[in-house]
Amino acid sequence: MDLSQFYGSVLLHNPDISHLITAHPGGVILGINRKTYGAREWESVFGYPDTGFTFVYQNMNNPVLGEHYGLYAHYNFYFFKRNLQFRIAQGIAFNTNPYDRETNFRNSAYGSHLLSSTVAMINYHRENLIGGLGLKAGISLIHYSNANFKAPNTSTNTLAFNLGVSYDLNRNQEFEYIKSKKEKEYAEPVAYNFVVRGGINESDVVNSGRFGFFILSAYADKRLGRISAIQAGTDVFFSYFLKELIRFQSNSFPEMNVAPDTDFKRVGIFVGHELFINKLSVITQLGYYVYYPFDFEGRVYNRIGLKRYFGDRFFGSVTLKSHGAAAEAVEFGMGIRL
Repeated sequence: MDLSQFYGSVLLHNPDISHLITAHPGGVILGINRKTYGAREWESVFGYPDTGFTFVYQNMNNPVLGEHYGLYAHYNFYFFKRNLQFRIAQGIAFNTNPYDRETNFRNSAYGSHLLSSTVAMINYHRENLIGGLGLKAGISLIHYSNANFKAPNTSTNTLAFNLGVSYDLNRNQEFEYIKSKKEKEYAEPVAYNFVVRGGINESDVVNSGRFGFFILSAYADKRLGRISAIQAGTDVFFSYFLKELIRFQSNSFPEMNVAPDTDFKRVGIFVGHELFINKLSVITQLGYYVYYPFDFEGRVYNRIGLKRYFGDRFFGSVTLKSHGAAAEAVEFGMGIRL
């Protein structure tokens, strides 16, 4: 187990939140970790990481922004003889004071109570210095956003210093690390993937309404080894919030020269990478719209997220699609790899 206190600053990643950066937020991070010792191949390949859960309490020290209570699943990866620990955690946070047009109209950061949240920590980490007690100190980055599920959603990023202690519940037991056998060759032919993604989101116009969307994706991937594959493919987007945004801009802002019959669909091509851990993998993709009748956040888009395999062919995914730092949607997908 580990417990750290943190204190930091909200980064000005968007000028729309400049009026909200008035104080230094602080809070605590609690982690429960399970060590790995190489019982499965991926554990030794990635240097025997920990798996576990993280709880974060953060007081933004600004009544407009409120407080956060977050629960996450995490991995701890180790470097430099296990003295440097990198934690990456993904989960859901509850915000106590989101935007309300009557009671909290200044909160342009969070449009809903429930937020997607990511925590990244880099710590100097020493275990069992005195009995089961250890120390850790480092830097944390905590991100909150609802990915445009409900506007407004300019989000916040907190950069903080953290200092804490750890306690080894199995300090009196000895375990041996198991080295993996020689990595088997992954000389696979090119595979073809077909994915259907969907969800709900809203434009940046507050109270414009939430609409469903779905995306059809097809791409090829080539396995480069045990942990890596490259991808190339295409997406077709059916985003109905854009249909409403086109109607709104054509009626309310004639100076923008938006025709009411402008097509809301988009087609993109992308390249990507997949990092295989166990049955879970991390995907990153960079795309460009080749069919782009309505201008929304620019032609370049990116996607990052998690993919979980069920057997050899089927998989599910949860991904964040954005344009740079401007999130468009959280996508829930199901697919097949042939």
